Amino acid sequence: MAVAYTVLKGGLSHQIIRVDDDGAPSHILRVLDPAVSEAGLGIPMAQEIENTVRAAGTGVGPRVLEVVDADGERPAIKLEYIDGATLCQDDVREIGTIQRIAEACVRLHAGVPFGNRFSVFRKAEELLDRCVRHGLDVPDGYAEHLPALTAVERAVESRPLRLVPCHNDLLPENFMDDGRSIRIIDYQLSGMNDPAFELGDIAAEGDYGPDRVAALAAAYFGDEMSDALLARVRLYLLASNYAWTLWFSIHSGLLAEHAADADFDYAAEAADKWGQARRDLADPEFGTLVDTVRRGR
Repeated sequence: MAVAYTVLKGGLSHQIIRVDDDGAPSHILRVLDPAVSEAGLGIPMAQEIENTVRAAGTGVGPRVLEVVDADGERPAIKLEYIDGATLCQDDVREIGTIQRIAEACVRLHAGVPFGNRFSVFRKAEELLDRCVRHGLDVPDGYAEHLPALTAVERAVESRPLRLVPCHNDLLPENFMDDGRSIRIIDYQLSGMNDPAFELGDIAAEGDYGPDRVAALAAAYFGDEMSDALLARVRLYLLASNYAWTLWFSIHSGLLAEHAADADFDYAAEAADKWGQARRDLADPEFGTLVDTVRRGR
């Protein structure tokens, strides 16, 4: 019986392998690299495995067929092979797809709570500290803008939303369309979080303009939609770009030899995210968004 192994591109850290076995359904093997969590670029491996199992229970994440060598140095998750299309940035900007993405998030967020918390604000501080300790490049002006990030945190904490199980890293390639619904893969940074961050992160990764940010927020919040919720999502879009700038800086600086996709330009992605964050920090509307969240209307 022949078994074929194909290493898939697209995973930016862990190794993703498609396994085709004659007479059996294809499956995916997600091989976890401890260097990723050790560098602060992912949650602990045991937690990622547990969250992947819980996400599978919602039907949004792929089914978990087996956990291989869970206590080993490089455990792996044997996953359902989703026979569908991996989305790209153009896909996630389509209004019809935005509605379906929101529906997938609603289902994921209604699932069994994850056992860990995620805060983009603490992550930004952690990544900056790691860059400083390792002498990695930090964009000019990055640290000077921390007070603005603090203002965002204080605003959203003044009107807290219930924490839900979030993916927290929804770049377009972490969405798959199986022909029936949008599925969500790769729970490397998952944890309990404000659902508005999930939406802001999607908008940041999809490079949404204001109209598409509004469409995503409206599709997710439905009748509860308000100016304050939209402002909250827009502020989290900024926070996502701000924090993930240094995720890519650290990956290119510390884990270049561990990159699952050797063709991906981590340094260029860091520069692009910082450019977008600076754009939104300089926007005269920034203060208005903060005040709108604080007022809660």
